[in-house]
Parts: sequence; C-alpha cells; structure tokens
Amino acid sequence: MLHKNTKRNHPEAGAPRSASVDRHLLYQQAVQDVETEIDFVIQTWSELRSRHALKLREDFCGTANTACEWVRRHGDHHAVGVDLDRDVLEWGRAHNLAQLSEEQITRINLQNEDVLYLQAEPVDIILAMNFSYYLFLDRGELRRYFANALDSLVTDGIMFLDAYGGSDAPMDITELRDCEEEDGSSFTYIWEQSGFNPIDSCMTCHIHFEFPDKSRMQNAFSYRWRLWTLPEIRETLYEAGFSQVDIYWEGTDEEKNEGNGIYMPSEIGDADPGWVCYIVAQP
Repeated sequence: MLHKNTKRNHPEAGAPRSASVDRHLLYQQAVQDVETEIDFVIQTWSELRSRHALKLREDFCGTANTACEWVRRHGDHHAVGVDLDRDVLEWGRAHNLAQLSEEQITRINLQNEDVLYLQAEPVDIILAMNFSYYLFLDRGELRRYFANALDSLVTDGIMFLDAYGGSDAPMDITELRDCEEEDGSSFTYIWEQSGFNPIDSCMTCHIHFEFPDKSRMQNAFSYRWRLWTLPEIRETLYEAGFSQVDIYWEGTDEEKNEGNGIYMPSEIGDADPGWVCYIVAQP
C-alpha cells in the first residue's frame, strides 16, 4: 500500500523547499478537513433520515480526498468522485486511493466528467464543498448545475454545500495562516482575493504557500469565481426544484468569543467579517 509520503520528491541539498513539496499535499493539509466534513454529513443525514446513506458523490472532487474518507467510514459506503481535471484525478488515484485497501478501492469510482451534464446512477448524497460551485459565474449556469444534481439524487437524497461571506469577502485582501505538513514541517498558507468587481460580484483568488527558508510557491492554485450570497444560492436551489433549503450556521463559544464548530439550522446569522456555513438542500 502506498503511504502518503511515498510520492514526495526529496529535496536536493540547498534547494528551496518550494521546489520540492507537492502542492496538492499542502492543499489537503491547509484547506481540507475531510473528517469534520464527513462527520457533519453523517450526523445531519441521521437527523433527517431514518435509513443509512450508502452512496455519496463528491462533485469538483479534485484529489477525491473526501470521497476516500466516506469509503473508509463504513464497509457499505460507496463513492463517486467527479472532476474536469484528469491530471488531478490521477494524482488522487496515485496518492489517496492508493492508501485504501483493495476492497475499499472497489467501492470508489473517479469520473473525468462535467458536473453540468453528468448522467449517472442516482446517489444518496451529493457534496459540493470548498466553495467549488462558485466557479459558475452565471445564475442560469448555477441553476442548471443544481437541477442536474437534483436529478442525480434518489427520492430522499440530500445535497450538501458550503458557502462563505462576511464584510471581508467582497474585498481585495490577503490572509495568512500557519500550517504543518504531515511530517511536522511548517509552512504558511496564503489566501489572496484580488480584483473584486462589485458590479458582477466576480474576483480572482489565489493560494500561495511560503516556507521557513523564505521560498514561496506563488499561485499554487488560482480561481476565477463569483461571490454568491446566501439568498442567491438559496433562491437558485429552489428555482432548480429543491423543496427545502436550510442554512446551518456555526454556534459561538461565549468564553472564547469564536466559533464552536457546531452547525445548526438557523434563519439568523452573525454579521461577522468572515463566516463559513453549510447549506443542506432536500428534494
């Protein structure tokens, strides 16, 4: 079985760290928390449905990290990962799927397809996380995606999305956060929003990585997306045919005056500079 560090390049003496580290590994460490994500999905499903969910589809799956986590959770779990980028799917196959057992690999299917037009066997759960659907810049296109997702769900299936916003969201800003690689090496995750246009609500976003040796991986990932608001997302889901759309807002730890990691259905959110929430859409 391939271990996570197997594919890493070994830096030559004196070579900058940015030249040897894998950007996908950094992304998974800095951006994704697949364990918490699947915890939320399983908990919310159990609160809304009386049966066990079996099949999950991860749209815009990239390295299929979340799909692999779903498969690991239970012997009856099956997953489909869908992405337009064949290269990143192959990276996920070589690094993430390779860490699964042979039996687990038989329960995951990666598809190099466009989620707008995908025709596939219905699933219990569809995920579109890390704000991936923000790549749709036009409301009609976003509605088409949601409608196709609805058609891809079983009768009592559920679609899970995340969203972000706040007063800092429609701004040209740069945010830094200290992170660690799996081997304990430190690096800095840098999120940059640039060129926000209030007329169409579109902007360009970049992820950079910086290392203790002062080397930097510039534009490791770049996105052109629209900053969709929660009313727009909710209305578009209803227009696409979903019958119930709930916003799950994070609670507050009063002592620390910060999020407590517990998301509950809510009609009132906090006017924070930056927030992240989940959206749960039912047919």
